[in-house]
Amino acid sequence: MSLIKTVKGKTPIFGKRVYLAENSTIIGDVEIGDYCSLWFSSVVRGDVNSIKIGNKVNIQDGAVIHCTYKKTTTIIGDNVSIGHNAIVHGCKIENNVLIGMGAVIMDRAVIRQNSIVAAGSVVLEGTEIPEGSIYGGVPAKLLKKNRSKDINELTDSLSANYIKYSSWFKD
Repeated sequence: MSLIKTVKGKTPIFGKRVYLAENSTIIGDVEIGDYCSLWFSSVVRGDVNSIKIGNKVNIQDGAVIHCTYKKTTTIIGDNVSIGHNAIVHGCKIENNVLIGMGAVIMDRAVIRQNSIVAAGSVVLEGTEIPEGSIYGGVPAKLLKKNRSKDINELTDSLSANYIKYSSWFKD
């Protein structure tokens, strides 16, 4: 059973058809939309500030979503995939975004819609990634401008797949 904790009077709120792996952790001021999935060992920690997660978001194994006390909230839009072991901290991620495995997104960064952050990348504090971009590296830099339509198709496919995968674990 997932660890769901109330902190300072704030209890996580869940939309419909949300899948929570047995060892996922969701704490405090967290709102999660419909058709989301939080996979094994993922942590969404809204203890020091708020976290808002849209619809059809998958937070894969070992990923950590957090924020900074009295400084930054974390906002994640719709149709977003957060790869295995990624860290998303005090930033804004718009709709139709893929955050690759092991990527780190720092405070006040903004990832505009229809974008990709490559696996293992570090998006520094305050960085703004333009719509339809692929960023990668340490620190993350523009690798390629892409057609938003292509990225949108990819994120739609990933979202649909993770909704399907989560159905395998439901009774």
